[in-house]
Amino acid sequence: MSFAAQILTLYPEMFPGPLGVSLAGRALSEGKWSCDPIHIRDFATDKHRTVDDTPAGGGAGMVLRADILGLAIDHAVEKRPDLPVIAMTPRGRPITQGRVRELAGGPGATILCGRFEGFDERIFEARPIEQISMGDIILSGGEMGALMLLDACIRLLPGVMGAASSGDEESFESGLLEYPHYTRPALWEGRAIPEVLRSGDHAKIAAWRKQRAEDDTRLRRPDLWERHIGVRDQPPSGAQREK
Repeated sequence: MSFAAQILTLYPEMFPGPLGVSLAGRALSEGKWSCDPIHIRDFATDKHRTVDDTPAGGGAGMVLRADILGLAIDHAVEKRPDLPVIAMTPRGRPITQGRVRELAGGPGATILCGRFEGFDERIFEARPIEQISMGDIILSGGEMGALMLLDACIRLLPGVMGAASSGDEESFESGLLEYPHYTRPALWEGRAIPEVLRSGDHAKIAAWRKQRAEDDTRLRRPDLWERHIGVRDQPPSGAQREK
């Protein structure tokens, strides 16, 4: 069965969008994944198709109504009860490559895209929804985050990337940033490719790449480095080492 993406959105025309070209687009045409945007306004109950209202307690902006969202989510779950429901929100847990791999290995996802000031919080109390953030940034809506999440999943589906191992050493796969890459010309504006990469010594090249990945992670992403050394130093039993 192919990976299924149901997207609950106020802008269904945004899908598949950029996922309709390149690797994801080819995978879509080959049936490796499916894209089913669902318009939230279709579940509005008044003639104006209203989906939002003013925030309780006052304040700027509008909030997506729980009753309308509940109807939309229930419809999506009825269609595909096997899919986890994910809401794109800056209040969610930051996405990790590990979670992306879990999703890519499953049947797909129903993704709820927010707009305006976000969701009526009661929707998360009433429905089993995983809240995910794509980073400490604010977007105009959840659609761009959904596109990012889907792209991250789709590229991991069997047969999407040209070589099965092409993603193994990329950033975050091992808990580290990826090592830097170089290509021809060997000399550009006085800057040469590191000599070790032209040596033909595969053991030395592997050691250099590993060292650069560790050095760059420690300097650029100390948060990743701390997690990496914590996992690396943890004994197989899972028990904490004595200091």
